[in-house]
Amino acid sequence: MGVLAVVGLLGYGLVTKSSGSLAVGDAFPAQPLERLDGSGTASIADWRGKWVLVNVWASWCGPCRAEAPALQAFYRRHRADGFTVVGVDFQDNTADATRFLREFGVTYPQLRDGSGDYAKDELGATGVPESFLVSPAGKLVLHDPGQVTESYLERYVAPAIAGGRR
Repeated sequence: MGVLAVVGLLGYGLVTKSSGSLAVGDAFPAQPLERLDGSGTASIADWRGKWVLVNVWASWCGPCRAEAPALQAFYRRHRADGFTVVGVDFQDNTADATRFLREFGVTYPQLRDGSGDYAKDELGATGVPESFLVSPAGKLVLHDPGQVTESYLERYVAPAIAGGRR
Protein backbone atom coordinates (compact mmCIF):
# COMPACT_ATOMS: atom_id res chain seq x y z
CA MET A 1 0.00 0.00 0.00
CA GLY A 2 2.83 2.40 0.89
CA VAL A 3 4.56 1.68 -2.42
CA LEU A 4 1.36 2.52 -4.31
CA ALA A 5 1.09 5.81 -2.43
CA VAL A 6 4.67 6.77 -3.35
CA VAL A 7 4.12 5.79 -7.00
CA GLY A 8 0.90 7.81 -7.06
CA LEU A 9 2.60 10.87 -5.61
CA LEU A 10 5.48 10.63 -8.07
CA GLY A 11 3.03 10.24 -10.95
CA TYR A 12 1.05 13.25 -9.78
CA GLY A 13 4.30 15.22 -9.53
CA LEU A 14 5.23 14.38 -13.12
CA VAL A 15 1.82 15.47 -14.40
CA THR A 16 1.80 18.78 -12.51
CA LYS A 17 5.48 19.71 -12.72
CA SER A 18 5.32 22.54 -15.22
CA SER A 19 2.75 24.66 -13.37
CA GLY A 20 4.92 26.72 -10.98
CA SER A 21 8.41 26.23 -12.32
CA LEU A 22 10.94 28.83 -13.29
CA ALA A 23 10.86 30.02 -16.88
CA VAL A 24 13.78 29.87 -19.28
CA GLY A 25 15.69 33.16 -18.99
CA ASP A 26 14.84 33.68 -15.31
CA ALA A 27 17.62 34.29 -12.80
CA PHE A 28 18.23 31.02 -10.96
CA PRO A 29 17.49 31.16 -7.20
CA ALA A 30 20.71 31.29 -5.21
CA GLN A 31 19.54 30.63 -1.65
CA PRO A 32 22.34 29.06 0.41
CA LEU A 33 21.81 25.41 1.33
CA GLU A 34 23.69 23.10 3.64
CA ARG A 35 26.33 20.96 1.94
CA LEU A 36 25.29 17.32 2.22
CA ASP A 37 28.67 16.40 3.74
CA GLY A 38 28.12 18.93 6.55
CA SER A 39 31.07 21.15 5.55
CA GLY A 40 29.11 24.41 5.58
CA THR A 41 26.78 25.96 3.05
CA ALA A 42 26.87 26.73 -0.65
CA SER A 43 24.70 28.41 -3.23
CA ILE A 44 24.29 27.85 -6.96
CA ALA A 45 25.76 31.37 -7.27
CA ASP A 46 29.06 29.90 -6.02
CA TRP A 47 29.44 28.29 -9.44
CA ARG A 48 28.74 31.50 -11.40
CA GLY A 49 30.92 31.52 -14.52
CA LYS A 50 30.31 27.79 -15.13
CA TRP A 51 27.47 25.86 -16.69
CA VAL A 52 25.63 24.09 -13.87
CA LEU A 53 23.15 21.27 -14.16
CA VAL A 54 21.17 21.39 -10.91
CA ASN A 55 19.68 17.96 -10.26
CA VAL A 56 17.01 17.63 -7.55
CA TRP A 57 16.98 14.03 -6.35
CA ALA A 58 16.33 11.69 -3.41
CA SER A 59 17.74 8.31 -2.40
CA TRP A 60 14.23 6.80 -2.20
CA CYS A 61 13.39 7.81 -5.80
CA GLY A 62 13.58 5.01 -8.41
CA PRO A 63 14.07 7.31 -11.44
CA CYS A 64 16.83 9.14 -9.50
CA ARG A 65 18.64 5.84 -9.09
CA ALA A 66 18.24 5.14 -12.81
CA GLU A 67 19.66 8.53 -13.88
CA ALA A 68 22.60 8.68 -11.41
CA PRO A 69 25.09 6.75 -13.60
CA ALA A 70 24.33 8.92 -16.65
CA LEU A 71 24.74 12.15 -14.66
CA GLN A 72 28.04 10.99 -13.16
CA ALA A 73 29.42 9.90 -16.55
CA PHE A 74 28.37 13.18 -18.19
CA TYR A 75 29.94 15.16 -15.34
CA ARG A 76 33.24 13.29 -15.71
CA ARG A 77 33.33 13.91 -19.47
CA HIS A 78 32.48 17.62 -19.28
CA ARG A 79 33.80 18.96 -15.96
CA ALA A 80 36.96 20.28 -17.63
CA ASP A 81 34.77 22.31 -20.03
CA GLY A 82 33.55 24.82 -17.43
CA PHE A 83 30.64 22.57 -16.42
CA THR A 84 29.48 20.93 -13.21
CA VAL A 85 26.51 19.06 -11.87
CA VAL A 86 25.22 20.12 -8.46
CA GLY A 87 22.91 17.69 -6.73
CA VAL A 88 20.17 18.95 -4.42
CA ASP A 89 19.08 16.13 -2.13
CA PHE A 90 15.36 16.58 -1.51
CA GLN A 91 13.55 15.65 1.74
CA ASP A 92 15.91 12.82 2.48
CA ASN A 93 17.72 11.24 5.39
CA THR A 94 21.39 12.30 5.23
CA ALA A 95 22.66 8.76 5.90
CA ASP A 96 20.48 7.34 3.10
CA ALA A 97 21.63 10.09 0.72
CA THR A 98 25.28 9.43 1.56
CA ARG A 99 24.82 5.70 0.90
CA PHE A 100 23.19 6.55 -2.46
CA LEU A 101 26.20 8.69 -3.46
CA ARG A 102 28.64 5.93 -2.52
CA GLU A 103 26.58 3.26 -4.29
CA PHE A 104 26.59 5.20 -7.56
CA GLY A 105 30.09 6.68 -7.23
CA VAL A 106 28.72 10.23 -7.42
CA THR A 107 31.52 12.78 -7.06
CA TYR A 108 29.91 16.09 -8.05
CA PRO A 109 28.93 18.64 -5.36
CA GLN A 110 25.86 17.93 -3.23
CA LEU A 111 23.56 20.27 -1.33
CA ARG A 112 20.81 19.31 1.12
CA ASP A 113 17.22 20.54 0.96
CA GLY A 114 15.90 18.64 3.97
CA SER A 115 12.60 20.50 4.19
CA GLY A 116 12.09 20.59 0.43
CA ASP A 117 11.32 24.32 0.62
CA TYR A 118 14.09 25.38 -1.79
CA ALA A 119 13.04 22.90 -4.48
CA LYS A 120 9.31 23.49 -4.05
CA ASP A 121 9.16 27.21 -3.32
CA GLU A 122 12.21 28.64 -5.09
CA LEU A 123 12.46 26.30 -8.07
CA GLY A 124 8.80 25.35 -8.41
CA ALA A 125 9.71 21.65 -8.41
CA THR A 126 6.87 19.26 -7.70
CA GLY A 127 8.77 15.99 -7.52
CA VAL A 128 12.00 14.19 -8.14
CA PRO A 129 14.02 13.92 -10.20
CA GLU A 130 14.04 17.33 -11.78
CA SER A 131 16.97 19.04 -13.54
CA PHE A 132 17.74 22.66 -14.39
CA LEU A 133 20.56 23.84 -16.66
CA VAL A 134 21.93 27.19 -15.47
CA SER A 135 24.13 29.36 -17.68
CA PRO A 136 27.42 30.90 -16.52
CA ALA A 137 25.47 34.17 -16.10
CA GLY A 138 23.08 32.48 -13.63
CA LYS A 139 20.04 32.21 -15.93
CA LEU A 140 17.85 29.16 -16.46
CA VAL A 141 18.48 27.73 -19.93
CA LEU A 142 16.80 24.33 -19.83
CA HIS A 143 14.42 22.52 -17.47
CA ASP A 144 13.65 18.81 -17.43
CA PRO A 145 10.83 17.73 -15.10
CA GLY A 146 11.76 14.06 -15.03
CA GLN A 147 14.52 11.51 -15.31
CA VAL A 148 17.40 12.50 -17.58
CA THR A 149 19.13 9.93 -19.75
CA GLU A 150 22.50 9.81 -21.46
CA SER A 151 20.73 10.55 -24.75
CA TYR A 152 18.98 13.61 -23.29
CA LEU A 153 22.22 14.95 -21.81
CA GLU A 154 24.07 14.56 -25.13
CA ARG A 155 21.22 15.91 -27.24
CA TYR A 156 20.28 18.98 -25.14
CA VAL A 157 22.84 19.76 -22.45
CA ALA A 158 26.09 19.09 -24.36
CA PRO A 159 25.25 21.51 -27.21
CA ALA A 160 24.26 24.24 -24.74
CA ILE A 161 27.52 24.03 -22.81
CA ALA A 162 29.54 23.78 -26.05
CA GLY A 163 27.77 26.91 -27.36
CA GLY A 164 29.52 29.19 -24.89
CA ARG A 165 28.37 31.76 -22.36
CA ARG A 166 24.79 32.98 -21.98
